[in-house]
Amino acid sequence: MSKIDEIKQTVETGKSKLIEGLVADALAEGLDPTKILNSMIDAMAVIGEKFQKAEVFVPEMLVAARTMKKGVEVLKPKLAAGASTSLGKCIIGTVHGDLHDIGKNLVALMIESAGFEVIDLGVDVTAETFLNSIKANPDVKVVALSCLLTTTMPSLKEIAAAVKGSPVKSFKLIIGGAPITQDFANQVGADGFTTDAAGAAQLAKKLAS
Repeated sequence: MSKIDEIKQTVETGKSKLIEGLVADALAEGLDPTKILNSMIDAMAVIGEKFQKAEVFVPEMLVAARTMKKGVEVLKPKLAAGASTSLGKCIIGTVHGDLHDIGKNLVALMIESAGFEVIDLGVDVTAETFLNSIKANPDVKVVALSCLLTTTMPSLKEIAAAVKGSPVKSFKLIIGGAPITQDFANQVGADGFTTDAAGAAQLAKKLAS
């Protein structure tokens, strides 16, 4: 098995204790950092497809995503030095009044794994904080709003309206969370909605392209 295939398999199987050493070895052998990154992105695509087919579940996805994240940390200095291409910036947060972050974190990891620079604002994020982040990052490609509770759907609606009213028009708005439906996404004027993290990453790539 090649080193690239070994890295891909290690991410797929979530062997986080091994990934940093494997990536470091691959770099020491002179392998292209972008090729190494793409092998991990491919691994996450495989995991995402398995999740959509209910062949793996959230814990397996989180473990794989965290394994990739550790590998990416080793790659980052080389990727920056090589000016590796990125799909752009994604600002993400759980809306004001909602403190849940598991789903948001999973989406953030999947979107980062897909090749975006993720700016994670955390939980209980106000419209003002989203707008300030958009203003500070006028080249942002995707803004993602998350909520878990039906009681915070009005907050998501208000923040979506504020975000859509931003003078910065470079981005697409996506929303998600357990109570979110396509009808609600249409009501708030979102550019996209998906029911799971893998779908969110695919949607973000599609909207940013």
